[in-house]
Amino acid sequence: MSIRHGLLALLERGQMYGYQLRAAFEESTGSTWPLNIGQVYTTLARLERDGLVRSLPESEAGQRPYEITDAGRADLTLWFATPVSRNDRPRDELAIKLALALTTPGVDVRSVVQTQRAATMRTLQELTRLKYASDQPEELPWRLVLDAMVFQAEAEVRWLDHCETSLVRYRPSIPGRRPPVEVDGSAEAVLPTDEEARR
Repeated sequence: MSIRHGLLALLERGQMYGYQLRAAFEESTGSTWPLNIGQVYTTLARLERDGLVRSLPESEAGQRPYEITDAGRADLTLWFATPVSRNDRPRDELAIKLALALTTPGVDVRSVVQTQRAATMRTLQELTRLKYASDQPEELPWRLVLDAMVFQAEAEVRWLDHCETSLVRYRPSIPGRRPPVEVDGSAEAVLPTDEEARR
């Protein structure tokens, strides 16, 4: 995953400075991809150079916030609309992409899931075709690699199905409220916050 799209997605929420972006990125991705602050500022400099973000005047505390530009929004929209390639995935970009899509204003998360599922199904069909195109014993190593790719694609489709089912039940939390507590198979009850309980 390109860090730049992660930062653009975060800036779509509102203006932030470097340390806020790093903290928000790690929170959004469950700390599965820790960033150092140098990566954040280097990426911001490139984004500004490319016209995708703009820096704003420094605050009294010396912090310089950034905001996304229209060109940055267009680039982010294209990223969310483009399926993730299976060619080079050192980290699970798709999982991170969906986590960010859930918290980025204006993103149709179901569309992101469906677009990815369609692309993965096409990949799965092509891999299956290649697998059965030849059955020569000397091609076993290649077929084992294909098997691994088929299993990964099948697992991704199952996971995307799970994501779509989860989205049907998903209710964003309200700031200051605790998450729903399951009562008699229902998740409708909500515990009061500490402040509400003291009243």
